[in-house]
Amino acid sequence: MPFIEMNNVRYHYELAGRGAPLLLLHGFTGSGANWQAHTPVLAAQFQVMGVDLMGHGQTDAPEDLNRYSMEHTAHDLIKLCDAVFTQPIHLLGYSMGGRLALYLALHYPQHVRSLILESTSPGLADAGARQARMQQDEQLANRIEHDGIEAFVDYWERIPLFASQRNLPDAIRQRLREQRLQNSPRGLANSLRGMGTGVQPPLWGQLPNLGMPTLLMAGELDTKFVEIARQMQAAIPSVQLALVPSAGHTIHLEAPDVYQHLLLQFLTGIA
Repeated sequence: MPFIEMNNVRYHYELAGRGAPLLLLHGFTGSGANWQAHTPVLAAQFQVMGVDLMGHGQTDAPEDLNRYSMEHTAHDLIKLCDAVFTQPIHLLGYSMGGRLALYLALHYPQHVRSLILESTSPGLADAGARQARMQQDEQLANRIEHDGIEAFVDYWERIPLFASQRNLPDAIRQRLREQRLQNSPRGLANSLRGMGTGVQPPLWGQLPNLGMPTLLMAGELDTKFVEIARQMQAAIPSVQLALVPSAGHTIHLEAPDVYQHLLLQFLTGIA
């Protein structure tokens, strides 16, 4: 279980396979372990890195909220990739990890060979909506700190965004719950405060600057993010959009075979 320190924060990551580097960024409450079911298939053709983002999994959860910002987290990840890889990366991000991946691709384009965004957004364009979301995230952060991780996970599993996860096999749902429970209350709370959708800089206006091949993925049951993906598709120059039938927000869990097919089809088609 490798660890590496970046700017006084110790990151945990897992590395497998050989070939062109592929960096995988998980969503809120997740960890690099979320990609374990896909790693053997992807590692047959790529050098796959799953990293625990700050405040999640086995990576440090510092008290300084500024360390969780998109700017500082992206800088940490670039340094991590420079320490491990010798060539530009294929970059995949899910949900929160997708927002971070998009930021990274826009600010460090020379490091990113291709971009895959699953169930994600460029943030909130409206200032009022951002302020309202910041207040909601602060309330949720306080709830995590006050009630503890188990009570929060009980709540999080029941939000409408994850309604389609109820169709998953019990064993998969249990593994996901156990992984979520391994996070620390402070890490999750500070992640919301430092890198939540409300506090992040909106990236809509920068989408036309994406020069690398980009794949957008959304589950057809996740109607909010289907619409966001369609809007993003209209703004990104070199883009493909995949809408996955019978899947919601967590496509990689709900339609794993289709997910792997789409990833490999896209990645192997890049010169």
